[in-house]
Amino acid sequence: MREKHYFKNSIRNWNMVLGLLLLFSIILTLTLGSVKVPVSLTIKILLNQLPFVNLNPVWSTSQEDIILALRLPRIFVAVIVGAMLATAGTAFQGILRNPLADPYILGISSGAAVGAASAILLVSQGSIFWSGIALPLFSFLGAILSLGMVFVIAWNRKRETVSLILAGVVVQSFLGAILSFAITVSGHKLKSIVFWLMGSLAAAGWKDVLFLLPYLLICYLIIYAYYRNFNILVLGEQAAQHLGMNVEKTKIIALVAASLLTAAAVSVVGIIGFVGLIVPHIIRILAGPDHKILLPASCLAGAIFLLWSDTLARTLIPAMEIPIGVITALAGAPFFGYLLKKRV
Repeated sequence: MREKHYFKNSIRNWNMVLGLLLLFSIILTLTLGSVKVPVSLTIKILLNQLPFVNLNPVWSTSQEDIILALRLPRIFVAVIVGAMLATAGTAFQGILRNPLADPYILGISSGAAVGAASAILLVSQGSIFWSGIALPLFSFLGAILSLGMVFVIAWNRKRETVSLILAGVVVQSFLGAILSFAITVSGHKLKSIVFWLMGSLAAAGWKDVLFLLPYLLICYLIIYAYYRNFNILVLGEQAAQHLGMNVEKTKIIALVAASLLTAAAVSVVGIIGFVGLIVPHIIRILAGPDHKILLPASCLAGAIFLLWSDTLARTLIPAMEIPIGVITALAGAPFFGYLLKKRV
């Protein structure tokens, strides 16, 4: 009874600590940028947006626009995308029982990249359709198409985890060749394609928040509902079947939900690596392997990690923005190398 009470407290404690850290990070990152806004002023601007709260405005209109129209939607997108990628990475690692699995292991990133390159090359950037529609739509469709190709290739042997991974490698290679051809013939549009491939939240807005939030809420709840199955799968698929678990159903539902999370995130911000790879590792080291704790903690930690990565990307060099994929790779690659060296 005492162990059960401690276990519940540990879940609550992790969620509380990470939740407070995320809230603190949001407020602090709102103040950072080319135009510094004091923390107290930022909090007042935010509070003034609440119903039945009318504060005496001691801030300028430009400061309010910077906080509410420019930084806040971008921060929300960073939080949502970080949570999506970390949750997807945790699910892929749990289902495939592979610590090197990440949200892009089934070729989703390659499909999204081909879709985005197609939009950049084929759709006129001055058209109405291009404005906030073409790029995420094409990249999302490309990601879903690549996922479908993986399942078709591995369909007859989908019970074997290795078959899914190998099918993902095949699809990535094929789509990578198409992407290389698209880059070769891109001409003056090469810069747009490469910048998208490195990931960026520069164009993030409230429409992106509204697009991504349903995917995060629905897919997270679906994945979290199977946390017991993830714990059982650690014993192996045969042992899980002997314990009465429907392994095939769990794999398909969790993989589709995690892939939808990844596809939606990539379609909006481009390819951002290492979030879904290293965040679950860090949380697993700190909080243990139980997915009842691991899933919500990874979700919150992924949001914090990507939020600060994006803040560095837009503030590290004045008057210049670094692609966020560069920041996550610089932070993630050395840490992951350290983990590998430590465990060898």
